[in-house]
Amino acid sequence: MQIDSLAGQENNPFIESNQPVEKTLSIWELITSGGIGGQLIMITLALLLFFALYLYFERLMAINAASKIDINFMNNIKMNILNGKLDAAKMLCAQTNSPVARLTEKGISRIGKPLEDINTAIENAGKLEIYKLEKNVSMLATISGAGPMIGFLGTVIGMILAFHKMASGGGQIEVGALAEGIYTAMTTTVAGLIVGIVAFIGYNHLVVKTDKVVHQMEANATDFLDLLNEPS
Repeated sequence: MQIDSLAGQENNPFIESNQPVEKTLSIWELITSGGIGGQLIMITLALLLFFALYLYFERLMAINAASKIDINFMNNIKMNILNGKLDAAKMLCAQTNSPVARLTEKGISRIGKPLEDINTAIENAGKLEIYKLEKNVSMLATISGAGPMIGFLGTVIGMILAFHKMASGGGQIEVGALAEGIYTAMTTTVAGLIVGIVAFIGYNHLVVKTDKVVHQMEANATDFLDLLNEPS
C-alpha cells in the first residue's frame, strides 16, 4: 500500500516538483543582457556588419559587370583596324561598357603616334580603371581589423564591470550580480569576431575578383599592341 501511495504521488499533476526548470536564453536576450555599454558596442558592430555587407555586394556587382565582355570584341576591333575603319572601332568601344573597351578606345585614339606613347596612354587609363574597381574595397580591410578590436573593447569593459561588482560587494558578491559584465565581455567578443571574419573573407574575395579583371585588361592591352605591331 505504501508503494502504491508513493506511485500515486509521483503521477499527481497537482503536486509541485522540486526539480529546477531549465531556462533557455534567446539570441536577442543574449545580445541585450550586457547593459548599456554592451548594447552600444553591439549596435556599433551591427552597423559595421551592415556596412561591410553593403560594400561587399556593391563592389561584387561592379566587378562582375566589369569582367563581362563579348568574346568577339577584340576580333571585331582587329577587323575594323585592319580595314582602316577606326571610327567604327571607336564606336564599338563606346557601345561596350567595360574597362577593356575603354582601354582599347584610348589606344585607338592614339593610333598614328609612336607605340611607346600608345602604351603609356593605355597604362594611364588602366590605372584609372583599377582605381574604380578598388574603390572602397580598402574599407572592408579596415572593418576586418576594427571589428574584433571593438569587440575586445567590450570584453575589457565587461571585465571592468565584473571586477567593480566584486570590489563593491566586499568579497560576498553573488555570481548572478556579475552576469552583466560577463555577458558584455562574451557577447561583444563573439560579435566582433563575426564582423571581422565576414569583412576579411569579403575583402579577400573582392581582391581575387579584381585581380582577374586586371589580368583580363592586361591581356587585351597586349593583344591590341601586338595588333599595331603586325606588318601591314
